Amino acid sequence: MKRLVTGETYMPDRPIFVIGCPRSGTTMLQLMLHSHPRVAVPPETRFLVPAYFGRRKYGDLREPVNRQVLAEWIATGRDTKFRELGIDRAEFIEQATEGPGSLGSVIGTVFRNYAARFGKPRWGDKRPSYFKHVDILLRMFPDAQFIHLIRDGRDCVASLKEMPWYHLSSFHAISNWAEAIDFGRRTAQRLPKGSYHELRYEDLTAEPERALKRLCAFIGEEYDPAMCEPRHAAQVAVPAHKVWHSNTHSAVTTARSGSWAQRLEPWEIALCEEVLGDRLQSYGYALSGAPKAAREHVAAYRAAAAKRRTARWRKTNRDRFNRLREPGPVAALLTEGQRKLAGLPPRELALSGGGA
Repeated sequence: MKRLVTGETYMPDRPIFVIGCPRSGTTMLQLMLHSHPRVAVPPETRFLVPAYFGRRKYGDLREPVNRQVLAEWIATGRDTKFRELGIDRAEFIEQATEGPGSLGSVIGTVFRNYAARFGKPRWGDKRPSYFKHVDILLRMFPDAQFIHLIRDGRDCVASLKEMPWYHLSSFHAISNWAEAIDFGRRTAQRLPKGSYHELRYEDLTAEPERALKRLCAFIGEEYDPAMCEPRHAAQVAVPAHKVWHSNTHSAVTTARSGSWAQRLEPWEIALCEEVLGDRLQSYGYALSGAPKAAREHVAAYRAAAAKRRTARWRKTNRDRFNRLREPGPVAALLTEGQRKLAGLPPRELALSGGGA
């Protein structure tokens, strides 16, 4: 198979992370990527970020016994969703214990095994909130690529309100979309060429082949027509209990684009357009001309946004302190790109006795 080149050097096994505001279509994009013959993207796993922030309790992961403890938590933890991946628990624990001594290596082994289940050489991961954690993902996977899916913020807010798991207010939902856009813009400015790609949900659903060909050029893979039929992968990569993803079992459609006009209250539309207007227009979303938002609604939005900023600030500062006394290596040493960045020889050379 012909290999495409992204940026300076093509690395055939770079991890791929899908990010974006919740309810922006990231599950659909996950399935599109999973439909590619060389890429596997599992359901949300829920262990990557907690493992990073809880890394101190596992100690120095250069010690096999510590890697085993972390691997056992990933494989047996009640909230890790490992059981939904369909991979052998004992085999993973053994491979992680015997593998490279770093946090990213243990976590990457899960995804590598998931990809192997389908006979694929590359893996990805999808969780909308990853947009807030690009820096820690890069610490663990320094050769990672990021795909930011952007959807009209008004549609995201309307959809979030309807989710059984979303218990916050519309003010928080609006702030969430603003955060995703702002984090994405900052990420785009600081990542090297070939590491960050944006696309709009509306373009992906209206012209999937065109959008996916551009996406494949970014990740360095040939486009495959199966990517336009993600519903065929939904039975494997979307757990049945996630009924809010039922649309992924149907053909790609534009039916939900712009449905915010019927799903949002007039005051919510006014508030979205007042506080998100510049961001919406910068991505080509036309404003409806709603009247000015009520002062008390703008104040409530600002209070919600400030509360979210404070929570992020506290978590960021705790992590900065923890970085001053890391218990052990963080970066994965599994892909060719990761090994190169760590100054290690290619795996083939290492296995033949020519390096570590």
